[in-house]
Formats: sequence, structure tokens, C-alpha cells
Amino acid sequence: MTFEEFNDFCRGLPATTYVCQWGGSDVWKVGGKVFAIGSRRWADPAFTFKATDLAFRILPEEFPGVRPAPYMASRGLKWLQQYAEDGLDDAALKDYLRQSYRLVASGLSKKRQRALGLADWLAADESL
Repeated sequence: MTFEEFNDFCRGLPATTYVCQWGGSDVWKVGGKVFAIGSRRWADPAFTFKATDLAFRILPEEFPGVRPAPYMASRGLKWLQQYAEDGLDDAALKDYLRQSYRLVASGLSKKRQRALGLADWLAADESL
């Protein structure tokens, strides 16, 4: 996945905002909370996302290009980073980015979810 594809995908999710921060990283948020980060610090593009407990344990074992996210994982947070070509294919990466978005959006208050127009999206997404 290229940075342009990453940014286009994240931009397409409901109620997202973009900011360039942390040394030029492409940071995507929902409700003011980070759900995805694109970084150019390594030879290959690096994409960081929040993960479920199961994905956090399994993905680094199954895909050599996926690791616990530097900084975040060392603080006990369940975030992964795809940093090399031998990681997830584009379709799987999009699924995990969407899941990260859902995890973060679901953590917002119900009032905030309604204000952002996410309640219906979250309900529909959970039924998939």
C-alpha cells in the first residue's frame, strides 16, 4: 500500500480528521482519537494501527513485516505496525485499519458517536 492509498482509505471512513505530526507522520483520527498512523521513517512505508488482543498476539508471528508498534506497544498499548513488504496484503491491511477505526470509534461516548454520525455506521459494521 502506498501513502496515497493509505490516506485515501482513511479519508473515506466517516468523520475522520487528518493531521501531520510526530516528525511528519500522517495521523488519522476519529473523534479526536488516533486510529492510524503512516510513517516514512523506514525504507518501506510503515502503517500503525490499534489491534484486538488476538490480532496483537498472532499477526507478528504470522507476518515478518508486522511488529508491535514502537513506543506504543512498549507502553502496554495494543498497537501494531506494518513496516516491511512481507506484511499484510493491501486488502488485509485495509481490514485491520477499518477494525482499528471501529475500536477507537466504539470507545467514544455514545453522545460523541451520535454527534459525529457514527452510531448507524458502527451498528452496521458490527453486523458484518
